[in-house]
Parts: sequence; C-alpha cells; structure tokens
Amino acid sequence: MQTVTSADGTTIAYDQVGEGTAGTVILIGGAFSFRKFKSMVELAQALADDFDLTVLNYDRRGRGDSTDSPGVYDAANEIADIAALVEAAGGKAALFGWSSGAALALLAAKQVPGVTEVVAFEPPFVVDTKHHVPPKDLERKLHPMIAEGKRNKTVRYYMTKAMGMPALMVAVMRLTPFWKDLAATSNSTAHDWAVMKPYMRGQQLVPADWNDITVPVLVLAGERTAPLLIKGSKAAAEVVPDAEFAELPGVSHNPKISLLAPAVGEFLTRAR
Repeated sequence: MQTVTSADGTTIAYDQVGEGTAGTVILIGGAFSFRKFKSMVELAQALADDFDLTVLNYDRRGRGDSTDSPGVYDAANEIADIAALVEAAGGKAALFGWSSGAALALLAAKQVPGVTEVVAFEPPFVVDTKHHVPPKDLERKLHPMIAEGKRNKTVRYYMTKAMGMPALMVAVMRLTPFWKDLAATSNSTAHDWAVMKPYMRGQQLVPADWNDITVPVLVLAGERTAPLLIKGSKAAAEVVPDAEFAELPGVSHNPKISLLAPAVGEFLTRAR
C-alpha cells in the first residue's frame, strides 16, 4: 500500500500493480466499491498482465485505508484526490471508472491536467423519468444516518432510494457475507451522492457541461445490464465530444473481468 495526500489533507491509499511501459491507468470504483474488492483487484491484474499497463487501484475517500472528511461532501474533493494520484503517477494517467466512478472519471477529465484517456463503464446517469429517479432531497436523510453511525440503515437507504434497487433484493443481500463490506463503506455514499446528484434528476445531460473533455473517451455498457444504465451510458457518449460507445455481449453491471478487461485495455493501448 502507498498513499498520497489530497489538497484538503485527506490521505488516499492505493496499490500499484505492474510497472508497464504502455502507460498508467487509475481505477475508480463505484458506490460501495473499494480497492480490495475482488473485481477491482482482478481488473488491475488483468490490465497489468495482458496490456503492460501500470495500474493504480485506490480507495476513494471514506473507504478502506483512505481517510475521510466527515460532513464535508463535495465532488471537487474527489476530483482533487484523482489529481493527487495523477501527480503520483508522474503527471499523466488514464482513468477507468465504474458506475459512479465512471461519472467521477468524466468530471475529472474536465479539470485534472495530465488525464490522457477515460474509460467510463456504465455511468448511472438518469436521463428521463421512465426509470427510478432518486428523491431530490436524498441527502436530508442520508447525512444524518451517516453522522449517527447507522451503517446498515445507510446501506439499505442508499441502495433503494439512490440506486433504485428493490427492497426485497436488498433484504436478501443483508443475509450474505458481502454485507459487512457494504456496511464498512456505507459512510462514503455521501461522497457518491455529491458526485451523482446533478445527473440523476431524470433530465437530459447538457452537452455544454461536457465540452471541456478533450481526451479520447470510451463509454461501455453491458448487454445484460439494466436499461437505465444502458440509456445513461449512451447519453454520456452522445454529449462528450471525443467519445465512442460500445456494448459488451454477456456483460452485466457486475461483469466478468475476463469480458471487461480486454475492452478497457485495447482502447487504452490503441489510444496511445
């Protein structure tokens, strides 16, 4: 484990996988994800082994070994965390983002010098009202839950109200060993919401908001994922100036890394 210090003093923990000659990519997880999450570890290893990339796999603030900024939830802070990681990588790095991490990667590409490419896997933009739209004041209940240490309640609330998962599905998840990891990262959901709130209102993305992205972008969605995520991914590809969209056969929002990694690695090495 290595660390960098973000602009506000938060410590960001990361693992470096590989010392490739094809460039560096920083992996950005989505809600409840963390650097030791099995899929993130597998993706980092696959990109290092199969594509000669140096991979930085990090804990977003409030997760794993990274510290937090309790009560202060601003997407700008997470963008600053990425800037610190890019600097640690020598001043240049690509970004891979998964779910809310994909939205964060796109936002960072607008502001962080040295970002070279972006792969955005299923950014959960809610661009119409045909699917679940989170309540506008979601943080009014979320923030007090976090402040009071109600981790299990926070997981349930965020999954059902922000992510739109059926309550029964979440209840079943409560019985699995994985729930402890969800609870451990639950406080970080306020950071996720700070990133996603402007883009989950059931409104179309505004092209002018994304014009500052000047690097190559690949937006990916799985053939077997939820229609909301496919729709949001396509919308992202339409508004980002130099973006392409690809749908991956047999892939869901929880993909087999053997199907996801080739699409990511091939784009990054081709872009170079």
